[in-house]
Formats: sequence, C-alpha cells, structure tokens
Amino acid sequence: MTSTTERPAVPTPPKDPSWWDRQGDLIMRRPFNEWTFTHMNWLMPTERVSRGPGHHRPIPRDPQPLNLTYWFDGRDHSLTELHRRTFTTAFVVLHNGAIVHEYYPGAFAGPRTRMQQFSVSKSVTSMLVGIALAAGEIGSVKDCVTDYRPDFAGTAYESTTLEELLTMTSGVGGLETWDVSDSGIKRFEQAVMGGGNVAEVIKSARRTAEPGERFNYSTFDAQVLGWVLEAATGMSLAAYLSDRLWRHLGADRDAFYWLTRARPRTAIGAGSFNATPRDLARLGLLMAHDGVAGDRQIVPRDWVRRSRGSDLPQLAVGALGPSGYDHYGYANQWWTLGSACFDAFTGLGVHGQYLFVDPAADVVIVKCSAWPTQDDPARDLETINALRRIADHFACTR
Repeated sequence: MTSTTERPAVPTPPKDPSWWDRQGDLIMRRPFNEWTFTHMNWLMPTERVSRGPGHHRPIPRDPQPLNLTYWFDGRDHSLTELHRRTFTTAFVVLHNGAIVHEYYPGAFAGPRTRMQQFSVSKSVTSMLVGIALAAGEIGSVKDCVTDYRPDFAGTAYESTTLEELLTMTSGVGGLETWDVSDSGIKRFEQAVMGGGNVAEVIKSARRTAEPGERFNYSTFDAQVLGWVLEAATGMSLAAYLSDRLWRHLGADRDAFYWLTRARPRTAIGAGSFNATPRDLARLGLLMAHDGVAGDRQIVPRDWVRRSRGSDLPQLAVGALGPSGYDHYGYANQWWTLGSACFDAFTGLGVHGQYLFVDPAADVVIVKCSAWPTQDDPARDLETINALRRIADHFACTR
C-alpha cells in the first residue's frame, strides 16, 4: 500500500515505555483533543484521498437564522447551549442542497480544516462496499470473509458473511469497553498507535454468539470489512475512495486516512477517515439524494435505501441491546432513527461526530465535537434531539 506523510513525524516520545500504551488516552483528553482531532496528519502516517484536478463544485449558500430551541431534560435549549454543552467544534447544516447554517466554535476548526471522523468512517466504508458490489468487484453480501481474506481461516471470522459484518451481527467479540485496559478495543488501539500487529488482535477475538443472532457494535467487524474491500478491489481504501467517489463529489479538499504505525501500514476503515465538515456534508447529501451527485449515480440507489433501515428485529430502534442506545436501530454500518426506510439515519463517531441525514426533509447536518469521553449517552441523546428538531424545522418550510 502506498502511503504519504503530510506533516513532519510526531516528536520522539518520552522514554517511559508506557507512553506508547497510553497514546490513545493522551490525545483524546480535553482540551488537547480539539488540537489532535484537527491535526491527525501531524501525529500518524497518512494516505491521501485525492479529489482529482478540476472537479471542485462549490455548495450553494442560503444563510438562514436558526433561532429555534429543542427540548431536552425537561426544558427548552438553544443551539448555543447545544454547542456549549456538547463541545461542538464544527457545525454545518444543508437544506435542499444548500448551506443554510455554518458555525465553527472549535479553537482549530474552520471550513477547510480536515477533522477526525472516528466511526463515521464505518459508514464511508459501507458506501464503498455498495459501489464495489455494483461493479462486480465483490460478488455478494453472502460471501464469506475467507473468500477474500483466506488468512482468516481458523479464526472466529472464518464463516462470517459480509452481511453479518455490515449489520454487526458476526457474533465475534464482546462489548467495546474503553475504560478497561486489556479489552479488545483498547488492545486494538494500542496496536494501531504503538506499532503492534492489528490483524493478530482481531484474529484472536473469540466467538460470543451465533452469527446473525444479535447486534454487537464492533470496530473489529468494520475493520475486517475494510480489509475485504481492499482485497477484492486490489486497491487501498484511500485509492478506491478517491477513484470511485471522492473525485466525483466536487470536494473542497483532499481527504485522508491515517495509517497504523507498524508496516505494512493499513488504514483504519473503522475509524481513521479525516475530511472537512463541508466535504463530509457532501457525503451526506449523496445519501440524502439516493446516491446521486450532479447527474451521476455514485452509490447504488438500492444500497442507499438499505442503509436507512432494516427489517431484522434485532436491528430495530430500541432493540440493539447493551451495545446500542435505545433511540437507535442499525443498518448497513449506519445508525437508524425510525422504522420507515425514509426516516433519518446517521453516521456516528466517538467523542461526538455526526453525519446526520434526513432524506424526507432534505436535510444534512455535520457535527464535529471534542467530548471529554469516547461515549456519553446523555450528550448523544441531547444532540439527536437537537438535530431532529432542526430537520423538522426545515421539513415544515418545504
């Protein structure tokens, strides 16, 4: 895989060997995370997602006041309160394909700042899988992981299908617990940042349920899916995203994935995508408009539709169990917010990253944040209440 380092390497760390094990904790803390979430290309090796020459299409602007309030915790709140209470760093609202509201309260944020999206990356990977299926590069979602990655034979993923990876029903691994030092997700993080063997961490995961039986949010599932895509296409995630999607969006800037420290370096398709908020909004607009940008069908229409909701009872809103919040369902590496296939859905990333899409209202909202913790159920619920209130406001003006 080809990679480039866009900034000088991070300075030599202290000699204390535990520093490497604690990198993830150190860069995630407030207030440092406002800087790290906008400078990941200073900290890790990267691979560029090129927008290509001469394809920039500015997003139309139609500025409108957003003096609305949303209801949470027994009272009304303003959007100013939302940004303060949920540590917003960037906030972009599109309606009918135009930017109607834009705000950058983050100390290092701005329209051209490429920001760390964490697990919103999973939703981007899903879009690429849909493109690869339509192109015949992936045969079927019923294919097994080992059809593309035979080195997973003998692991818990041996008979796992791509469908099960997409719905996070592989039955492999347990709950992602960030506050347990030897949990699977912490060992994954340490391998990524400290030069360990990421594949071996995932291959060591054990089966905890039968395939398809239950939802369990899994960075491992999403990472394996990204590796399957690379094996099927013969291209890195960054190269495939550039060639099949990014250069057709009219993006403002190149995007990038940061890569593992250890060689052979690999992108974290489950969490290392970085792009400007406006360019992320372009991805949301693509999903709101059935995969079409301009006059070009980029993501297959049927693939977009299956990302809006699932008929599997274990993926319904409120049925995800301990690894999902009650106000979400799940489908195709996206979090769903209703039973209808045209209801709102969202990509999510830890520390408060959102790519919210409401096709019926033709609203897309990008919210980047720098929460003090990876997960926060109260801040998440407050944010979703606010985003839905904004979408409802514009739905009434159509």
